[in-house]
Amino acid sequence: MKTGRLEAFSDGVLAIVITIMVLEMKAPEDTTLQGLLAVTPVFISYLLSFIYLGIYWNNHHHLMQVTQKVNGKILWANLHLLFWLSLIPFVTSWVGEHGHYYEALPIAVYGFVLLMSAIAYFILEKVLITYHGDNYALSKLCTNGTKEYTSLCIYLLAVPLAYINTWISIGLYIIVAFIWLMPDRKLEELMSEIEEH
Repeated sequence: MKTGRLEAFSDGVLAIVITIMVLEMKAPEDTTLQGLLAVTPVFISYLLSFIYLGIYWNNHHHLMQVTQKVNGKILWANLHLLFWLSLIPFVTSWVGEHGHYYEALPIAVYGFVLLMSAIAYFILEKVLITYHGDNYALSKLCTNGTKEYTSLCIYLLAVPLAYINTWISIGLYIIVAFIWLMPDRKLEELMSEIEEH
């Protein structure tokens, strides 16, 4: 099977997830600066979640650019990833809209959803590599997995740390976002080589 339907479906789901998140943001009834500042926590949680979804969309796009074909396992691995990403609006609302930045459980659950999304993406990569074999472009890029393992370790640390200090956990989630903000240069170089051939 070609990748077109998988890409289109994934793009559609992520677009809906982002739309749900922005619709959860309610404009302040007050027209003053204080009214606007009152919704700052909601905006901050939305911004972080939007960045995360953007990172996943960007990396998923690059992943599909080096993928020639898919099978049933890949479709299920992709759905597994989309499941966890679709929970981001829920945890974003729980943290931001209800002002639970100081509450351990919402911050820990937010991190758990990010952790499971990262694991799901890692599984998707592995299933793609297994299906395509050693000559697959992605298998040449995923040799050391430094970013992946670093992110997983940070999430595993951040989730329980929410019960000690929620701001440490939030800071760690922001650090992971920064790690992934720029796509891997090797991947972009490889994509350029593929486009030239």
